[in-house]
Amino acid sequence: MTLKSLMLGAVASAALAPAAFAERGADGEVKIIYWQAPSILNPFLSGGTKDTESSSLIVEPLARFNEAGDLVPWLVDEIPTVENGGITEDLTQITWKITPGLKWSDGSDFTSEDVKFTYEYCTHPEGGCAQLTKFEPVASVETPDDLTVVVTFNEPTPYPFTAFVGGESPILQKAQFEQCLGAAASTCTEQNFNPIGTGPFVVDEFKPNDVITLSANPNYRDPAKPAFAKVTFKGGGDAEGAGRAVMQTGEYDYAWNLQLAPDVIAEMEAGGQGKPVAGFGPLMERIMINNTNPDPALGPDERSVIRPHPFLSDPAVYKAMSMAIDRPLLVEVGYGQAGKVTCSWVPAPEAFAYQNEDCGTQDIEGAKAMLDDAGIVDTDGDGVREKDGVPLSILYQTSTNAVRQDFQALIKDWWEQIGMEVELRNVDGSVFFGGDAGSPDTFQKFYADVEMYANTFNGTDPQAYLGHGLCDTAPRPDTQWQGENISRFCDEEYDALHTELTKTADLAKRQEIGRKLSQIAYERGGLIPLVHRGRLSAHSNTLGGVILNVWDSELWNVADWYRIKE
Repeated sequence: MTLKSLMLGAVASAALAPAAFAERGADGEVKIIYWQAPSILNPFLSGGTKDTESSSLIVEPLARFNEAGDLVPWLVDEIPTVENGGITEDLTQITWKITPGLKWSDGSDFTSEDVKFTYEYCTHPEGGCAQLTKFEPVASVETPDDLTVVVTFNEPTPYPFTAFVGGESPILQKAQFEQCLGAAASTCTEQNFNPIGTGPFVVDEFKPNDVITLSANPNYRDPAKPAFAKVTFKGGGDAEGAGRAVMQTGEYDYAWNLQLAPDVIAEMEAGGQGKPVAGFGPLMERIMINNTNPDPALGPDERSVIRPHPFLSDPAVYKAMSMAIDRPLLVEVGYGQAGKVTCSWVPAPEAFAYQNEDCGTQDIEGAKAMLDDAGIVDTDGDGVREKDGVPLSILYQTSTNAVRQDFQALIKDWWEQIGMEVELRNVDGSVFFGGDAGSPDTFQKFYADVEMYANTFNGTDPQAYLGHGLCDTAPRPDTQWQGENISRFCDEEYDALHTELTKTADLAKRQEIGRKLSQIAYERGGLIPLVHRGRLSAHSNTLGGVILNVWDSELWNVADWYRIKE
């Protein structure tokens, strides 16, 4: 079966919860807590999930993915297909028809010009757009009329649903952002902190790395929604505090990303104020391997650009590091039933996941032997191996979180057993995952040898996500340190294979290529996969309409949330 043939059929429509309210704002206030605080409300200038998801309360895409992973119309009448004429037979063009009458929150008309502008904004050569891979296949965006958007691709594109689709690729208002193109993008504080949107809420006040207060959008397309008049979106703290605030004290209504041990979650649920919700999507905890030289002596710009790394570029080193890890123990300690062992960059959908039978087996002695055979040995008796005279001494950083610090302690011990020296560092998640080009502590800057975090992608096709491994997508000074290729991995075969993926229509072949790309990234030093994580959040017993979505923003249907009346 080909993707083209799939497009010939009808696309599933959203199955949203029925409205339990009839008047906008009738249910007062809803309180949301993300323990990683948002630092910006423009998802094109941040690769952090917390920024993308908080932004989704305000700015929206043309289409998104529902809880089943199905593509559903959002600001358009229908999903374009070959059958309905929205996609050309040769797969080189897609036409979106905007729903008539849509308004921005300031009351102005939402038009095709806003969509075209968003493309120009993200693809500006001096801009440094964090979501650039979603636009890479696009040759042009045209606007025949106010409600029509024609996207033309560089070549036949079997999967055209990347640009303007999902929470990571929303539409920006041209009138608000037109002075923010290119290098000016990061300087537009007012626009980036207070975007005008089509979503259910508008920003009243944004305090970066702290709290956002929002009100119901008076121009939202459904006059009965949202049910809540106000949103308080609190950031900061830790996962445990966020979970307790929902499930034990009832202070908040929704808590995101409860990266906590299973027994802690069970204890919280016993508090009786709320319940956890979980689901497996493509979320994966990993260790990224720095393919550049992070030596501070190189200076703030060069240290994440100069290649190669003094010893992590050696396959014997990064393979031994992976062999030394006990992944089943990490799953048990950190996630229980909410975790699975994986060695695939894309762990879901399962058909795209690279399977490695040895992944779940720790082999300390095998790791030592691999390093011995490569001549990477301890020559001075201090317990630390050297490669070409350089000690295997690494800085291992991650965000501040109890589970991640447990993982760091375990992995440090295992790596020291095979002859490495390991320094641990953790950074507040709001800073680590922020997009501040001036901060030395972001995961994009990667001023360390290895760093650990998790991320995911919207939808069920990983083409754009796997583009994060392309040579030209690395964060650099000239991109304002934005970019998806955090490890600076660069492999000619990988790039060529990804190009083949963009041209392949047969679904089985796409899955085969996807698996191979995950395998290359793992086996050639892009990353060390650890745990396929379920998304685990919690909501209060009085909050209705919540549908956990592992394929898009968790806040995708916040317009349908309502207060359950006792």
